[in-house]
Amino acid sequence: MDVLANLELGLATALQPENLVWCFIGVVLGTLVGVLPGIGPTATIAMLLPITFGLEPVTSLIMLAGIYYGAQYGGSTTAILINLPGESSSAVTAIDGHQMALQGRAGAALATAALGSFFAGTVGTFVLVLFAPPLAAVALRFGSAEYFSLVVLGLIASIALAHGSTLKALAMIVLGLLLGSVGQDAFTATPRFTFGIRELFGGLNFVSVAVGVFGIAEILRNLEDEKTRTVTVTAVKNLWLTREDVRRIVAPVVRGTALGSVLGVLPGGRHILAAFASYSLEKRVSKHPETFGHGAIEGVAAPESANNAAAQTSFIPLLTLGLPAHPVMALMLGAFIIQGIIPGPNVINTEPELFWGLVVSFLIGNLLLVMLNLPLIGIWVKLLTIPYHVLFPAIVAFAVIGVFALYQNAFHVFAIAFFGLLGYVLVKLGCEPAPLLLGFVLGPLLEEHLRRAMIISRGDPTTFLTRPISLALLVAAAIALIIAVLPSIRQRREVVFQEED
Repeated sequence: MDVLANLELGLATALQPENLVWCFIGVVLGTLVGVLPGIGPTATIAMLLPITFGLEPVTSLIMLAGIYYGAQYGGSTTAILINLPGESSSAVTAIDGHQMALQGRAGAALATAALGSFFAGTVGTFVLVLFAPPLAAVALRFGSAEYFSLVVLGLIASIALAHGSTLKALAMIVLGLLLGSVGQDAFTATPRFTFGIRELFGGLNFVSVAVGVFGIAEILRNLEDEKTRTVTVTAVKNLWLTREDVRRIVAPVVRGTALGSVLGVLPGGRHILAAFASYSLEKRVSKHPETFGHGAIEGVAAPESANNAAAQTSFIPLLTLGLPAHPVMALMLGAFIIQGIIPGPNVINTEPELFWGLVVSFLIGNLLLVMLNLPLIGIWVKLLTIPYHVLFPAIVAFAVIGVFALYQNAFHVFAIAFFGLLGYVLVKLGCEPAPLLLGFVLGPLLEEHLRRAMIISRGDPTTFLTRPISLALLVAAAIALIIAVLPSIRQRREVVFQEED
């Protein structure tokens, strides 16, 4: 009965006209950035954070969430039609999806992606409904020692699941922690790393860091090989699946949904890993693995289901524990903080309309995406003909105006430029900016709970080992670190993500 009452409350909130309109805007923007390569949901959400300040908390979060899972849908459209993944996880879909398009079965591939995404997104939302409340109840038993160990686990997991060099990922975490320590000490108010600059006494601005490291840096990287793309859009027919197609995709969709739901909950798991893992699983269990890479419809159904399920369940650790599972969730955490809300186990009790309204909006957004995606295929692909030298200056101008309007201080505009250049240099050096953002967001939380736990225990560091939950989390973190540094596992992970690139 509690579940039904919660869903009823969420439905009443999500169906309010303003929330419905912004949900629609979010999923349309998400589909758009999924279609356009080189932008992505992370950069888009970072740039749109300033406008959320003027919206109601639940409205702004519904819109930002719509951008995220909308991008999972949009990325598959161009991946299938012209072998150009608009979103990173769609690179897997392109392997067989584009081959189906070359064989004249683009409609079947697009329908498979849309239906698999809708099913997985819906199931992922119900997983969130069922497991978020009990997990929040468990989280209420967490003290500072447990939260410290949980943050350590999240940071280590992000290193273990990052592609490329483990050492570079660790360095990005440390750099993020250092950036997060800029400002006044939370306990003594002593200035740290401020260099006498008044604007830094309150710490580095989250929006400036996020927009610079992700948005501006990504634009600079894309402008290196900027091209005017000419795309011929032909009418896509036969969007309905045959009975044989349906028979072949049912099991992959179910397996992909289950795998994505699990991996989405894990800190650092991300939808990208879910897509690759589900594709590998389907190829292993298939009776005809030789068809994969040559237009196997299972190769479209599984990864599309997995990445959308992971997109939904990745909200579970954010909403119940206040722990972002990946960079997009770190940005969502920033949006919560901008609105004066601290994500964690108390949100479900203190802000039930926000919590359940956001969750139910996922169901509405997934339905809107199915209704929008297939009819607008031609329009989305035509957007690829916009030259980047026209598109990107408009994006930069929008981001700068938004940040300046929010803080009324040119310092934050210069901060965007600085972190944009920093992010670009890091990318050129082969460093991922995602661990940096996670370290920046989680750093203050890590320090706060470390020092609070030490104060409570009167300086006894064994408090982290004598508390069972804290000990279990630290053991899990140690295992994740061992996995990250084992050469054989690291090499295998790098090979997988080289295929992504």
